[in-house]
Amino acid sequence: MKKSLRWGAAVATAAVATMTLASCGFSGGSGGSSGGAQTLDLMVASYSDNTKAEWQQIIKDFEAKNSDIKVNLDVESWTDINNVIKTRIQAQKQPDILNIDAFAGFAADDLLYPAKDIVSSSTLDDFQPAFNKNASIDGTQYGLPFIASARGLFYNKDDFAKAGISAPPKTWAEFEEDAAKLKAAGVTPYGMPLGSEEAQAETAIWFYGAGGGYGDAKKLTIDSPQNVEGATEMQKIIQQGYTEPNPGSTNRTPLLNVFIQGQLGMQVGLPPTVGQIKDKNPSLKYGIAPIPTKDGSPFTLGVADHLMAFKNKTDKTASIKKFLDYFYSKDVYTKWVKAEGFLPTTKSGADAMGSDETIKPFLDLLPNAKFYPSTNPNWSAAQGAIQSQIGQLGQGAKPEDLLKSIQAKADGQ
Repeated sequence: MKKSLRWGAAVATAAVATMTLASCGFSGGSGGSSGGAQTLDLMVASYSDNTKAEWQQIIKDFEAKNSDIKVNLDVESWTDINNVIKTRIQAQKQPDILNIDAFAGFAADDLLYPAKDIVSSSTLDDFQPAFNKNASIDGTQYGLPFIASARGLFYNKDDFAKAGISAPPKTWAEFEEDAAKLKAAGVTPYGMPLGSEEAQAETAIWFYGAGGGYGDAKKLTIDSPQNVEGATEMQKIIQQGYTEPNPGSTNRTPLLNVFIQGQLGMQVGLPPTVGQIKDKNPSLKYGIAPIPTKDGSPFTLGVADHLMAFKNKTDKTASIKKFLDYFYSKDVYTKWVKAEGFLPTTKSGADAMGSDETIKPFLDLLPNAKFYPSTNPNWSAAQGAIQSQIGQLGQGAKPEDLLKSIQAKADGQ
């Protein structure tokens, strides 16, 4: 069973946890050579039961082409990897290369090489620009976008036909018109999960759709006029009866199962949703489209894990660059991404995988990806406040006042 990217609180918590490492310093790392070959320590997260074997094959093939470099592999579970890397840094035995989600704390402690020092310019330029920007702090990129996930609007084709809808909505106005038709046809139009599992993601869809967002690494903008407009639209849809009952207590995972069983007209889903439909209800006739926005401009909510390289006593940047350039070469990288069921972060990878109709709708949206401001130290508090409070929209809370309350929590008030 493949493990999807960890959305929401776990991502933000990891980002904050690493910020506590400032006093640890670094001077260690592994030994520089083994039998005349320079040794690289690689620590990675486990995404599936096959992750270790996939990495072992990549390393075997790389070492066959580079006899002067040996790669030691350490595979850790997502449950343990944050504690393991923290302990390793405290002992001054951090790996040379790490695969994890958050990198901001390591960069703030000056533990990481800039990305330009650990991959060639051609590799760096191959990443989707939106992912490069998301992996940067104050204009310097530290993380290498590793794998991605994105979101699209899943819609039930049978329900659309029943309601006389010929194409998925692109704008909010079209969305409301279609929702009214679906409701009149006896279909619950839209699944809006505002429960604690991932309320910040559903909320982001409407904030970004209004031209707003959560802000950036330096400033959070929860109560911006655009976000108030997005929250107002959310409340309007709830009050018109276009969602499931009690969206504030509904979580994404069980609600997606309701869509998969053919009981919802529309819901925002992820690439793994395609596989879940194949497993649970292969007869479901569905389509995937860009998420509707106020003006029809396409966007997607993106998430990416990262690779990064630590500064250790021995300068291994030449070997690190060889290994990472090899990993990100089109054939090697796309094979890994396909095996784990994610999306590529490189343009060449997207071109190579573009013929796969199950993920093409998501690949098409990647250049327009928007991200959580996970490099902002206040994001964890903001996310928690959104998860616990945004459901009040369904209880009649005034959007402007509600977002001011969440902003205050984000600002530590």
